[in-house]
Amino acid sequence: MKFSFRPTEGAFYELFTRAAQNLVRGTELLNELALPGVDVQSVSDRLTDVEHDSDEITHTLYKKINSTFITPFDRADIYSLGSQLDDVMDHLEAVGNLLYLYGLTELPSLPREMHELVNVLDQQAKITADAMPKLRSMKGLEEYWIEINRLENDGDRAYRMLLVRLFSGEYDALTVLKMKEVADELEAACDAFEHVANTVETITVKES
Repeated sequence: MKFSFRPTEGAFYELFTRAAQNLVRGTELLNELALPGVDVQSVSDRLTDVEHDSDEITHTLYKKINSTFITPFDRADIYSLGSQLDDVMDHLEAVGNLLYLYGLTELPSLPREMHELVNVLDQQAKITADAMPKLRSMKGLEEYWIEINRLENDGDRAYRMLLVRLFSGEYDALTVLKMKEVADELEAACDAFEHVANTVETITVKES
């Protein structure tokens, strides 16, 4: 039997779970931008509210790390995971804000590949939210990081095809520049989800 002096303190797991649930809220809001007649400013504002909530969760997590004598697992890994979850939210907020500020939702339609990237992010968010509570037992997580990596590859393919579309001559130069910035944030969000999964894998291997 393996013995551990690590506490079963639940606050860290709850904070990770809340942060991941905010990512689901974020991708759901991005999906709203594809709906006809959507209030884009409202979506952007709500994304900002979710991002602020995520910042508060991250700050609470950091304070908890500093005030806890023995943490459930390595302090550096707790800090890294919390920071990476927050990074994902920052990218999601940037996508919504740029779409609104650049007026891109006023186009007849956004490129199909952009919607495909948002769909990938939506799947990554839901899988991540399902995985976070499993950190408490460190069991049943392998499928999570494998699927996140697979989805990140799907996101890479959609991103490359989006670049092909943007530089095909279909859009004017200024619109291309605006869309390229949004595309880069979408791709960065996909990568950030993978960073979260890689950290979870590292934690699981250390604690097994």
